Amino acid sequence: MAQAKRDLRQRAFELAEMVFKLYPRLAGTSAAHAHLAHQLLRSVTAIGALLEEGAVASSRRDMALKYSLALREARESNYWARLGRTDARWAAELGPVTQETHEFVAMLTAAVKKLRNPIAQSDYGASKPK
Repeated sequence: MAQAKRDLRQRAFELAEMVFKLYPRLAGTSAAHAHLAHQLLRSVTAIGALLEEGAVASSRRDMALKYSLALREARESNYWARLGRTDARWAAELGPVTQETHEFVAMLTAAVKKLRNPIAQSDYGASKPK
């Protein structure tokens, strides 16, 4: 599981890096694009930051909270990327961002559901009561 968490955090970093590099050009297009670029950068970078916080959570409940907040940010990021794609000039460059945020929504939805479920006794190698 530690490998999967690292991969998710690495993917979040790479997504943030992609948007960070795109930001100056997107923001320079117009005032509306600057707003969109700011919102997208803010929400995308929050995904990785929250996953980093979740990696050192004090409890399973705390980790579920951090991941659910990351899920919210992933959904918001997907919204801003989809909106940006409505401008044909940015459709191709924002396509990978839209796809990756969509995948983050799916992965984080599954992770939050799993974290919110009670831990089964069998998860610790103990047998279930009869």
